[in-house]
Amino acid sequence: MSAPTGIAVSHDSSAFSDVVESKDTRFLKISIRNESLVPDESVPASGTFDQDLDKLADILEDNVPAYILVRLDDPPQSDKMLYAATRNTLTKSLGSAHFTDNLFATSKADLSAEAYARHKRHLAAPKPMSAREKEMEEVKAAEREAGGRLLDGSQARKNHIGTRVGLGWAEDVENAVKELGSEDGSRLVITAIDPASETLVLSSVAEIGVEGLATALPADEPSYAFFAWPHNITSSPRRDIVFIYSCPSSSPVKHRMLYSSACLSVFRFAQELLASVGGSALASRRIETSDPKELNESFLSSGLGLSSSATAGNVTGSSAEDTEKKAFARPKGPARRH
Repeated sequence: MSAPTGIAVSHDSSAFSDVVESKDTRFLKISIRNESLVPDESVPASGTFDQDLDKLADILEDNVPAYILVRLDDPPQSDKMLYAATRNTLTKSLGSAHFTDNLFATSKADLSAEAYARHKRHLAAPKPMSAREKEMEEVKAAEREAGGRLLDGSQARKNHIGTRVGLGWAEDVENAVKELGSEDGSRLVITAIDPASETLVLSSVAEIGVEGLATALPADEPSYAFFAWPHNITSSPRRDIVFIYSCPSSSPVKHRMLYSSACLSVFRFAQELLASVGGSALASRRIETSDPKELNESFLSSGLGLSSSATAGNVTGSSAEDTEKKAFARPKGPARRH
């Protein structure tokens, strides 16, 4: 690292100020003499900067250090730049409300009907989006698609129980859910949505206990499950049929939105279906999870409100009535200033 030498610019010469004020000097050579920085030689500009560079060899000496101050060419302001910079002044002076469009042309070929059509297509083209914006657009599209499917279902599908909103149910799914209500013991019915037919289809039926839930549900795809659960958590033994909506965070965005949109209609129709056959009824609260591995007895009892000591945590248990009340909750007003 260099240290200060104490050498200063000479104040006896006006050459420095002359070069600053002059527009003709290209190079100024500075040398150290008598412990001062003094102008040694100047070269006027005779051409462009690139052309004048070759003249440096005439004022430099081999093995003799020196400083060279160089004046670069002033960037020319072309007519294009001048017209572009004055465009706003023109439109504002005449009234910008009178101009509905702007067309920039760099050649005569740009001023034609075909060129203007290309210009209009460019304006109508989708704007570039960031990765986050693209993801949000996919979510909105999935919501619209799922909403349209539910609307079609409400207009076109009916069941012997009554008018039903949402997905169609395959016959084996209805039978499997009915059997949960009419039989005893612990059983798990797992269903999935077939997007092509917009139908709830049967994935599997298994005789398992609550300890087997964590590994029974798909770990990378959403699913609806109906779990017949005999237990002694309450003061008297009972058998609940629990509706479980599992939506792993790794699931595709479109699948997550489709299952989320249809969840409430599937839950309500299952309530009606089980009520029509008697026996065990569907629990009034739904169990929702983004990680099937967390499904165990404590998770279910907390979500269903069966355990007074359960904490909310990341457990989601909600009834259809709770969902509707939350949707119309009035937001709090702003705090008053004192």
